[in-house]
Amino acid sequence: MRNFFCWLILSILGFTLVTACNHNASQNISSASMPAAECRIVKHTMGESCVPINPQRVVTLSLSTLGNVLALGVQPIGTTNEVHHKGKLTSVKDQTERIKLIGLSQPNLEAILLLKPDLIIGVDWFKPIYPLLSKIAPTVLGELYYPTWEKHLSFVAEALGKQETEKALWDRYYQRIEQLKLALGTRYQNKKISFIYVGSGQISIDTRNSFAGSIISDALLQRAASQNIDAPYGSVKISLEELEKADGDILFVTTFSSGGNEFLKEKQQEPLWKNLKAVKENHVYYVEFMSWGATNMLGTDAVIDDLYKYLVNTP
Repeated sequence: MRNFFCWLILSILGFTLVTACNHNASQNISSASMPAAECRIVKHTMGESCVPINPQRVVTLSLSTLGNVLALGVQPIGTTNEVHHKGKLTSVKDQTERIKLIGLSQPNLEAILLLKPDLIIGVDWFKPIYPLLSKIAPTVLGELYYPTWEKHLSFVAEALGKQETEKALWDRYYQRIEQLKLALGTRYQNKKISFIYVGSGQISIDTRNSFAGSIISDALLQRAASQNIDAPYGSVKISLEELEKADGDILFVTTFSSGGNEFLKEKQQEPLWKNLKAVKENHVYYVEFMSWGATNMLGTDAVIDDLYKYLVNTP
């Protein structure tokens, strides 16, 4: 009887140990799925993850992340699309044809699982589902604070091991900015640049610390007084009675959401719009939201191209 109880106790202890090991293994499936020699540690908002040295099947969880991954020369297999603007994913055509859409705002975990990714890169909006994502594949979440979009590019480059490519991207960006400044000369030395977003029933003025605002500032172009400020998300909503805050010598306009175009058409018929200086002088230019609101390196070329188009090449 004594031997029986000893055997029973040992059996219970053994079962408990195996169960605990299995539980811990399931909690760390992303790092246990590959040998340490084949991955490297990346720090992110949820701690640290061991990611593949050369990932082949990358899933992105924001359009900012997607654009940066593409700019760094990696073709993702899946992405979310929180904006859902005219079915577009980026400002560049033909780059996203083979990328599977895995959800609007919230990713479809089953769809991600079926893609069998070896790395998931996203932003810290997805902290609540991080434990589930990390069981599918090594997952890293970076901060995305729209006015500091440059930091997210650096984070994505680190996750992919593409720091040298990132440096080359910045070198090219500043080279294009210098060329633009030369082309602009002194034509806009005393001109104010305005940029607004028009959505369904709302107008927002862009500020100098936004994605587009940072490019305009780098080109040494001056902003309208109401927009020469910093704002938490790089933009400030205004009422229709405050429409004068949208004015400038040059007015760039972009629309988003399904009702943005209709709302803009309505406002264009009203005296408050027609009395804007840029409107009266025919200096209003309509630009693509997926370019000017990109918050990723892929969109910088499109914004710079538009500045050439409207400020250099337009009579």
